[in-house]
Amino acid sequence: MKELVVVAIGGNSIIKDNASQSVEHQAEAVKAVAESVLEMLAADCDIVLTHGNGPQVGLDLRRAEIAHEHEGLPLTPLANCVADTQGGIGYLIQQALNNRLAQHSDRKAVTVVTQVEVDKNDPGFAHPTKPIGAFFSAAQRDELLQQQPTWRFVEDSGRGYRRVVASPEPKRIVEADAIKALTQQGFVVIGAGGGGIPVIRDSQGHYQSVDAVIDKDLSTALLAQEIRADVLVITTGVEKVCIHFGKPNQRALDRVNVAEMTDYMAEGHFPPGSMLPKIAASLAFLRDGGKRVVITTPDCLPAALRGETGTHIVNL
Repeated sequence: MKELVVVAIGGNSIIKDNASQSVEHQAEAVKAVAESVLEMLAADCDIVLTHGNGPQVGLDLRRAEIAHEHEGLPLTPLANCVADTQGGIGYLIQQALNNRLAQHSDRKAVTVVTQVEVDKNDPGFAHPTKPIGAFFSAAQRDELLQQQPTWRFVEDSGRGYRRVVASPEPKRIVEADAIKALTQQGFVVIGAGGGGIPVIRDSQGHYQSVDAVIDKDLSTALLAQEIRADVLVITTGVEKVCIHFGKPNQRALDRVNVAEMTDYMAEGHFPPGSMLPKIAASLAFLRDGGKRVVITTPDCLPAALRGETGTHIVNL
């Protein structure tokens, strides 16, 4: 039976720097992702891809802010920006994959716009901390608050005021069953982009979107759990996870078990804003029955899946 592998691609793998923000640049970057996926398919895996969208959502929000400022057009809700970038990035990955797959097999890639349920009582909603969008003057902030009284702003190091939103914990992938069914039909599925579109249930059990940002790696791990994946792959900016990072005794981790990684996490080796969510997501996946987690850079992904590099966290 084929292994089911869920691979998280960072948004910065698609927009690498400020000079590479155009759709054309993103499409070129995605071709490298497609090559890695082809290598995985050659190893006879079923694959689900997730992706980040931080840079892309920032661009979408800024476009909406400029259009609002200069033309009076309505602002775009954050949840819609997440949905828009899921579709846009998914389309680029899907097209690149299908162009390459057509030369090698009859498999197809498909994108699923994915909602992720969060708890409406998550403490993050009472104390939002995730900055999004542009910087505003005090006058601009006050004008926006008149139009959107529920928004929260923080002053950012003398650079102006910036909107902050909650980053709630993901509880359920709404489209998990559809994603699982598509993998069983042989599709390469792109889903849960940008951590998913955050939704809550109202008193009637209906979904409604909320302005929030869900951590991509936590949503990816939850998706991997819900579709019973065998392997979770998280791509990041380093070839291997390190302990004592940046110190003379820095050490890269090759193969490590859950207990060892739990101890390293408790000792504070992983920064909260970067590696810690990835490690927490990895351990949650393994504790729920996953077989293996691989953490490495996008360029090293094929070699890491062959066991030649990367950090491998295993369930012993």
